[in-house]
Amino acid sequence: MAQQAADRLTPPEHLHEVVSSIRDGIGRVIVGQHELIDRLLVALFTNNHALIEGVPGLAKTLTVHTLADVLHASFSRVQFTPDLLPADITGTLVFNPQEGEFSVRRGPIFANIVLADEINRAPAKVQSALLEAMQERQVSIGGETHALPDPFLVLATQNPIEQEGTYPLPEAQLDRFMLKILVGYPGREDERTILEQALDTEPEPIEAVAGAEEIAALRPAVRGVEINEPLREYILRLIDATREPARYRLEDLTPLIDYGASPRAATFLARGAQAYAFVQGRDYATPDDVKALAPDVLRHRVVLTYEAEAQSVSPEDIVSRLLEGVGIP
Repeated sequence: MAQQAADRLTPPEHLHEVVSSIRDGIGRVIVGQHELIDRLLVALFTNNHALIEGVPGLAKTLTVHTLADVLHASFSRVQFTPDLLPADITGTLVFNPQEGEFSVRRGPIFANIVLADEINRAPAKVQSALLEAMQERQVSIGGETHALPDPFLVLATQNPIEQEGTYPLPEAQLDRFMLKILVGYPGREDERTILEQALDTEPEPIEAVAGAEEIAALRPAVRGVEINEPLREYILRLIDATREPARYRLEDLTPLIDYGASPRAATFLARGAQAYAFVQGRDYATPDDVKALAPDVLRHRVVLTYEAEAQSVSPEDIVSRLLEGVGIP
């Protein structure tokens, strides 16, 4: 029996190979965007969700769809609009006249990877229904509770350009997302490769390289990544500095920050550093892992004052100053 149990254990080396295969599989379709891909894997391996912001045409939807294909996971895309109803997301009861009874028609939320496209275009009730499902990982339809599949990953997108007809997510709902990822324009060489692929090559078929079993095996391995006491103290200092910057000789930030990050930010930053280190092929986290993910974890959790907005200070500017000013123990 002991030998059988040992045979079922997956060696860490194999798990790192799985991660590399996932990244390579996405890279066959997506040119560049390595930071986006790594952060999506961080959210997946820590069983959390991410908010993606970028202008149209940066392959956000294609990246998410490719991730689902590489993982052999079910995928659904919901285009959020002002006339959307909560039942359009979660599902509803449908009356069957032949049998004379109601049956459950499940909504698009019942998928392993859900792309909530332009989430800020849907009204508050729809946003709340989605965020409740994200938190509870279950939905209620007709008084019955239905569990969502595992893995379950919600990736929501926002368009930073158009603000007309949008319903911005409140800070309390933004806090549900582990990461807020900003997607920028590709470099010149990457854009040339994109153009050449579009003009001269046929799309390659996407092969699944992992599944639910591999993801289930990866998550305990990620949680086992070493994050020592000085690094934990560094994370706590960064979070504390968002609330009391003067304590770290950053007095000039005090009038610019209205509210600092919540305790959830410390947990997300620590777990994110573990996953980021694992994605990079290491079984220990470093301060560089924390610094790499700090902007994604903190930019939607640090609420700025009107004075900061008047001075055109962004959350990224605040996080950059914190990383410069808060020392590593």
